[in-house]
Amino acid sequence: MPEMIAPKVLSFASSLESKTRDQAAETASMPFVHSHVALMPDAHVGMGSAVGTVIPTINAVIPAAVGVDIGCGMIAAETMLTAEQIADFDLRALRESVESAIPLSPGNYNRGVDRYDFTQTRLHELTELAETSGVDLSHSPTWQRQLGSLGGGNHFIELCLDERDRVWLFLHSGSRGVGNKIAKRHIKIAQQLCKRWWIDLPSPDLAYLPQGTPEFTDYLTDLKWAQAFAFENRAEMMDRFVRAVEHWAGVARGDLETDRVNCHHNYTVMEEHFGKKVWLTRKGAINAADGVRGVIPGSMGTRSYVVRGKGNAPGLRSAPHGAGRRFSRSEARKRFSADDLAARMAGIEYRHGEEWIDEIPDAYKDIDQVMADARDLVDVEHELRQILNVKGT
Repeated sequence: MPEMIAPKVLSFASSLESKTRDQAAETASMPFVHSHVALMPDAHVGMGSAVGTVIPTINAVIPAAVGVDIGCGMIAAETMLTAEQIADFDLRALRESVESAIPLSPGNYNRGVDRYDFTQTRLHELTELAETSGVDLSHSPTWQRQLGSLGGGNHFIELCLDERDRVWLFLHSGSRGVGNKIAKRHIKIAQQLCKRWWIDLPSPDLAYLPQGTPEFTDYLTDLKWAQAFAFENRAEMMDRFVRAVEHWAGVARGDLETDRVNCHHNYTVMEEHFGKKVWLTRKGAINAADGVRGVIPGSMGTRSYVVRGKGNAPGLRSAPHGAGRRFSRSEARKRFSADDLAARMAGIEYRHGEEWIDEIPDAYKDIDQVMADARDLVDVEHELRQILNVKGT
């Protein structure tokens, strides 16, 4: 059950760090927050405001609350394949094929944009959106080669089986370098404006842009484009993943995929909550309006979930975006080894190495507890267990 843990802070998490509580209270203290902020079951310390915070604001937005990976999220595709049909297939061969099709790791982009027939259509649409809305992308001359690239950190690609032994394709990524540059530019502008206006902030990362200013309009314009890029970036990678699996499994092109869910978890959108139109920022949270489908991943080596929203009003019609970190990356590297990771990844095809120690499941919250805490927010449609994992460094 949710608990009011501070003025205007409603928590759906069964356990929280004190710093996470403090960050939520600071965010909720901003004068333009409407009703309350909601902490999701996976909430943990973040930059300025906690990851897993849902923030409804009137006539203002906080760029750092959206974060530097604008539009980061997940996409899952159900296939017509079953576990029995792929039992004798070489998973390592598929992993290497996926690693060839999708550039991995920060700063690693496509060498060209003409390998796949669907890429040009997306690039044309994104270019047109930028031109018609006045988005200046001169700061990211390589943005077109970034489309269809994964990144690093907790971004991943997986082949999974659901509770029926049906095969799913699953991945997590966002707006890459171009979204990062857009975000950092507007975070800096918000901080400069608040300093110029002598606004006393609980944290510099709670600097905001007031609606009605040119800076607010510019941010929302750029934000909309970056969110579109992130959405299409996931779709592009999924299309490439589908192609790789079609070839690997000997399935005719176009016959593999039967369903797809694509959702953001770092974004701002206008919605109505408690009788007011607000700018709702989901920082590490997905849309869980009544009937809306979403995807909640576990950590590397654990389970993930395809869900349907319940439209929980106190939860601001939102749900968790994943397991949420227990330990920082540096702390995880102190506590665990590559051998520990290998033990946790037993039975899963992945690229072994020390680079991924900080992604070990033990560095994250228990996804089973997160989902138990989210029972008032979503219904589970499918539970996915991974059999192949691809990650960048």
